[in-house]
Amino acid sequence: MSANLFRTRKNVGLFLIVMLVALLGLSGRIAWLQLVDGFEMSRMVDSQIRESMVLQSPRGTIYDRNGRELAMSELTKSLYVNPQEFNGDAATVSRELAPVLAMKPEDIQACLTATGSFIWVKRKVESEKFGQAIRIIKEQNINGLGFVEENKRYYPNSRLAANIIGFVGMDDFGLDGVEMTLDKILKGVSTRQELDTDAHGLPIFDSVFSYKPGRQEKSVYLTIDSTIQFIVEQSLDKAMARTKAQAATIIVMNPRTGEILAMASRPSYDPNRFYSYNENDWKNRAVSIIYEPGSTFKSIVAAAALQEKLVTPAERFIDKGYVEASGRRIQNWDGESHGAISFTDIIKYSINTGFVQVGMRLGAERLTQYAQFFGFGQATGIELPGEEQGILYKASDMRESDLATMSIGQSIAVTPLQLITAVAAIANDGMLLKPHIVKEINNSDGTLLTATATEQVRQVIDPEIAKELGLLMEKVVSEGGGTKARVKGYRFAGKTGTAQKLREDGSGYAAGRYIASFVGFGPVEDPQVAAIVIIDDPKGDYYGGEIAAPVFSEIMAQVTRYLGIRPDMANESLEVTRQPSQAFIRPPLQTPPPGKAVVPSVVGKTMRTAGESLTAAGLAFVPVGTGIAVGQSIPSNTIVDPGAEITVYFKP
Repeated sequence: MSANLFRTRKNVGLFLIVMLVALLGLSGRIAWLQLVDGFEMSRMVDSQIRESMVLQSPRGTIYDRNGRELAMSELTKSLYVNPQEFNGDAATVSRELAPVLAMKPEDIQACLTATGSFIWVKRKVESEKFGQAIRIIKEQNINGLGFVEENKRYYPNSRLAANIIGFVGMDDFGLDGVEMTLDKILKGVSTRQELDTDAHGLPIFDSVFSYKPGRQEKSVYLTIDSTIQFIVEQSLDKAMARTKAQAATIIVMNPRTGEILAMASRPSYDPNRFYSYNENDWKNRAVSIIYEPGSTFKSIVAAAALQEKLVTPAERFIDKGYVEASGRRIQNWDGESHGAISFTDIIKYSINTGFVQVGMRLGAERLTQYAQFFGFGQATGIELPGEEQGILYKASDMRESDLATMSIGQSIAVTPLQLITAVAAIANDGMLLKPHIVKEINNSDGTLLTATATEQVRQVIDPEIAKELGLLMEKVVSEGGGTKARVKGYRFAGKTGTAQKLREDGSGYAAGRYIASFVGFGPVEDPQVAAIVIIDDPKGDYYGGEIAAPVFSEIMAQVTRYLGIRPDMANESLEVTRQPSQAFIRPPLQTPPPGKAVVPSVVGKTMRTAGESLTAAGLAFVPVGTGIAVGQSIPSNTIVDPGAEITVYFKP
């Protein structure tokens, strides 16, 4: 064997040995990495290229009764940062992203330099802004910034029914309205999602790995009708502008089913930008405020008296213009006396003294019992948050003066929903129903899950009594204090109300501040719609018959035609009479006995003409205040001694 061949074989052998050792070492290293360090290294890789987070599938849609969308969800992008991986200049990146994200540069920079591995920078970025942000991230080759898909709640009708629907917070929690009470039903499913990302922290292979939302959850159909809701809100806005009121509320209800067809409050807000408004704007005043109902409550007093057979429509009462109860004098709204007057006219013209006498016949026990029967002093249970119970005295705690004032709608506090529900019971043949605003709930595939049935609470008065009272309340609209609520071609029943406003601290009444209201239903022969209008703290005129009744008329004129309610042909030619809402045909002045004098009416007169009238009657004139006479110490038609002092109260 030559020396060259020997060296060649030796070199090949050494090479093979070296290769074998290398392969054995590499195999050992691979085995070590796979069997010993594999889990830890896999975890490190995942931490660098994979993000894990809890994502929410879309909320269910809220519809009106006819399937019109009121609240819906759409997918948006949300920007997050992993500060541990962020490799850009925080100040520069913050300045460039600030106008795109509509944020302050310092707020963005605080996120980029924070501790932790996942920080939200901007939630729910609009689609056009998302594209601009992506370009900035890629152009600067920035790591650690990325987007994921989230749901954004959208309210396509802006303010329409906002105080009913409510709104959703950033983390998909319902924070008010139906969004809050039905949050568990509407809320989507939480899913932990793994996202594989590129060097920039952006999801890769979108078709495979990026988040796909789960199926939409249950949808809710409300009882409200968007068209009626629009009619109501349009009229409400006009009333607010006309009266310069502090607030207002309107509810429209189907008295046969308890369904709320419309419910609106002012002030209000846009739920798409709820954060731009204060909590007072969010408030649904239809359920969350309590107030003294004033004369609208007299319909309940009348219902109780008729049911107990303590009074008949034709029975006559003596009205002196005032009554005394526990040392407290209660006068008629105009300070006038009407002599002998029927119970029909007491209802028609809202005579305080007559209702006090009726309330005294009922007594505290029966009056409070009927108030409870009609649902006062307890929440109705409607599917809305923040419902108040109202305030109702215990009979055992009431003095005679409390009974007297409760008979005219004071010494009791109610919510607008309670009052319309109670009056709707009169329209519904005496059967009280539970009001509801949720019509049905559907599964994600569109099949029916649950439907809200009409729920009867109790029979509060007999059907024949309800019919009789309905006809008496019709006279309020056709002939009495509520003529401005008349609707051409239809017969409506109703009751006006004008109540002094309580001070916020509950220490008495606020001077010169009132709540005007009107509540009614119709058509009288077959009631299909009921409504309440409440105008809180108007400027100028404050009588319910003057400013709330016309709003009722305006709404009902449109709603009756929209619902296809046929007009009463016998009343088709009726025109709405524009006359003072508290009109009353006064009996002529009595002829006084010898040596006596009769007090004339001076309400509505100037100081000069009032003085002349009293002087001509042989009476002493004592003026208080300035302007127009709004009351007098002794009612008109009262027989007094010549020279008696008559104090007349004037207001500008």
